[in-house]
Amino acid sequence: MSATDTKTCLNCNKPLKGRVDKKFCDDYCRNNYNNLQKSKSNHSSYVRNISNTLLKNRRILENLLTPPKQTVNCTHEKLVQEGFIFKYHTHTYTNKNGEVYYFCFDYGYRQLESNWYMIVKRKEE
Repeated sequence: MSATDTKTCLNCNKPLKGRVDKKFCDDYCRNNYNNLQKSKSNHSSYVRNISNTLLKNRRILENLLTPPKQTVNCTHEKLVQEGFIFKYHTHTYTNKNGEVYYFCFDYGYRQLESNWYMIVKRKEE
């Protein structure tokens, strides 16, 4: 790059001063540019909504399983009342007895009898 070639901010196109690899003039421009890039994605709101739901589900499970308890039982009605949405989970785990646990990151649940659920936290490896 010659002395006459000046780099400009990717967001506002103002000339940049400072480091050679600088792309933005300040944090505002960097954040604005990145937010615009994220919003251009066709599925960004869809993915964001699912991600928010998964995080909310995890938070609900975490709040119900208070230390030092390793498991707690809860009704389907209580989970729904808290805003839990059962169709969203990150993964499943089937134990040796064939019991399926549904996880929202590190917190999970297994359906018991009569609309009861057992809530667990994944053990650290």
